[in-house]
Amino acid sequence: MRQLGGIAYSPSTFFTTPVCEQLCQFLIDSTHGHMSRAYLVSSGSEAMEAAMKLARQYYLEKEAAEPQRHLFIARERSYHGTTLGALSMGGHVTRRANFTPMLINNIVSHVSPCYSYRGKTPGESDKSYVARLARELEDEFVRVGPEKVCAFVAEPVVGAALGCVPSLPGYFREMKTVCDRYGALLIMDEVMSGMGRLGTLHAWEDEDVVPDIQTIGKGLGGGYQPIAGVLINRKVSEALEKGSRCFVHGHTYQGHPVACAAALAVQQIIQEDGLLGNVRTMGQVLSELLRKGLQDEPYVGDIRGKGLFWGIEFVRNRDTKEPWPQEAHVATGISDLGRTEDYGIVVYPGAGTVDGILGDHIIVAPPYTVTKRDVEHVAETVTRLIKGSLRHSISSSSITTFGELILRRTADDGVFTLISAY
Repeated sequence: MRQLGGIAYSPSTFFTTPVCEQLCQFLIDSTHGHMSRAYLVSSGSEAMEAAMKLARQYYLEKEAAEPQRHLFIARERSYHGTTLGALSMGGHVTRRANFTPMLINNIVSHVSPCYSYRGKTPGESDKSYVARLARELEDEFVRVGPEKVCAFVAEPVVGAALGCVPSLPGYFREMKTVCDRYGALLIMDEVMSGMGRLGTLHAWEDEDVVPDIQTIGKGLGGGYQPIAGVLINRKVSEALEKGSRCFVHGHTYQGHPVACAAALAVQQIIQEDGLLGNVRTMGQVLSELLRKGLQDEPYVGDIRGKGLFWGIEFVRNRDTKEPWPQEAHVATGISDLGRTEDYGIVVYPGAGTVDGILGDHIIVAPPYTVTKRDVEHVAETVTRLIKGSLRHSISSSSITTFGELILRRTADDGVFTLISAY
């Protein structure tokens, strides 16, 4: 409110504001010297678009320019935003489907994600699996022409597309080694998993690797204002400083002072109230309670995550990992049922974990401020929701479409509101 009473808006093409400078400096300082510049926008999609352009401009302006570099390698079953460049970067099949003819597929190719639950072969060790993924990335560099690649793009913990799948230890170190070998940059998309969600302000802090370019978003402003950003390391910033001395890009509301004030306040509270420590502590409690409550559920295939960012994947057969058919709408059905009076909880549903189409999961992501009592309530409610909807309903019903099942259940209970129809 104080910011609204002061400088409510300033066109950043011509002017800067103290609060924008303060937030940028805070973000740079929080990386302990690893990042040197910050660029603030209004959404995660905008941040990814900016990251792509920064990578391209770096190769145009570095001392030994490489103007032929214009390609990107990303991962299947990933999500990087809704704008056409960001959507092209992602490998989220259903979100891309309607817009495939419009995507810039000629500059982006995709490799396998680090998804040990379904990606590892029988008897394969984590180390061998990571080495295989590194070879796949290297093969893709060679296939498209290593001298043409700007960057490899990946989420430290895959959010919407896979349901909170963290990378295995050493994965990003191996990927960075491949990037360095061919002179490409590493871009980490931390829009969903960064800014405290995992228990560190930056997700890469647990990866033993620092990216060249990093996107941030959701946790930056905590929803109080639309704000996201891009951080770049000294290698990238120095190339631009010695070149054009500007970033050839811009948005009307980039670095918006009111959004910056909100984000700065959020980050100060996270720091002053010790919320990163709370995320780590409560995340461990949530993990233990979910695993304990769901360990015997035959339709729960995998529970994975980090900090206060957890995913639960559902299967039709736990031994074979067979997914439910797409028309069953399992994850969406669970989410819809969770919002009824009996449960009163919001979980984030997703599909496509197996091949972009099949495979259901939900995400459980409580706020950083949760207490142990809150976490116990969340875990108990999620466990009860899953048991009530899957174990006792699907297994005993001949109905294969979960939306129909919910309608049948609510009608039987005397509640005739159509929660969801498929």
